Amino acid sequence: MQQAKDDATTRRIGEVLTGPVADLGMDLEALDLAPAGSRRLLRVAVDKDGGITMDDVAEATREISRVLDETDVMGERAYTLEVTSRGVDRPLELPRHWRRNADRLVAVTPVEGEPFTGRITAAGEDAATLDVDGTTRDVAYADVRRAVVQVEFNRKDTHTGEDR
Repeated sequence: MQQAKDDATTRRIGEVLTGPVADLGMDLEALDLAPAGSRRLLRVAVDKDGGITMDDVAEATREISRVLDETDVMGERAYTLEVTSRGVDRPLELPRHWRRNADRLVAVTPVEGEPFTGRITAAGEDAATLDVDGTTRDVAYADVRRAVVQVEFNRKDTHTGEDR
């Protein structure tokens, strides 16, 4: 029964924080509320176009903390707040995730067919275009079971030839 209460609390926290985070020009990407001894740990992931900086995380932390202090959404029980970026290990689930990762390599597991890896060349509201081994491939988001950005080390910049 505790899980149902935590799910409802997490939904309510999301409703309370979405507007203030959006006012900072960021998106609320994920919330996780977990027990941590006698306290609870609230992890909040934020992101924005162009990525977030440490200053953005600090600003979001101050605003989220202010909002939580001014509302009763966390109840009386003590908690620890942790604000982070979305992280590259999270799956691409929304059109903005694909857009924000343009020019990145992504591993795609389609609903039907074999998994493949390609570089995002464009992303719209319903589909993305990927370069898969020199071939252009349009991928409808509805046809993707899972997509994850691949971390690349020592990738050459196509314009300068320098390591990125």
